[in-house]
Amino acid sequence: MSSTGEYLFRDSYILRGIDVKNLVIINGTMGVGKTATCRELQKILPLNIFLDGDWCWDMTPFTVTEETKAMVMDNISYLLNNFIRCSEYENIIFCWVMHEQWIIDELLSRLDLGSCTAKIFSLTADCEALKSRLNKDVANGIRTKDIIQRSISRIKKYDCLNSEKIDVSKISPKQAAEAVSARIL
Repeated sequence: MSSTGEYLFRDSYILRGIDVKNLVIINGTMGVGKTATCRELQKILPLNIFLDGDWCWDMTPFTVTEETKAMVMDNISYLLNNFIRCSEYENIIFCWVMHEQWIIDELLSRLDLGSCTAKIFSLTADCEALKSRLNKDVANGIRTKDIIQRSISRIKKYDCLNSEKIDVSKISPKQAAEAVSARIL
């Protein structure tokens, strides 16, 4: 992997004239704007498909156990591999919290990336911007108040990841998506 968060698999495929896909992975703490940024990115990137990792374990009650963690990783890798194999897509957009490097590494190890460039971005924000976003979600009934401290406690973990960092404290999801697309197109 390069120092910019790009996993390089495409050189031999370009030489052979095989179409190469972009796998755009966006992580960040809860409430930082991953899903909103990805929705905006869908408007920019051609021939794309989007998967939010949270959809792969949207259960009630939400239960995090070794079994459900294994299940969500299986679900995500299954779907992403299908997207990679499908000739209709050039750009695969994926977001999930992924606050530790081993999670990213485990996911990538399960994917058939032979025809892909995987580019990883971490959305970061300062504490005040993150609190403001989360408080709006709490006020709108989207999240519960306990999310604020849990999310803030994870902010610094993203500094240690092998990814390109995009500070979204003072920019909109559209601007964040434009920053991502400028780095991959």
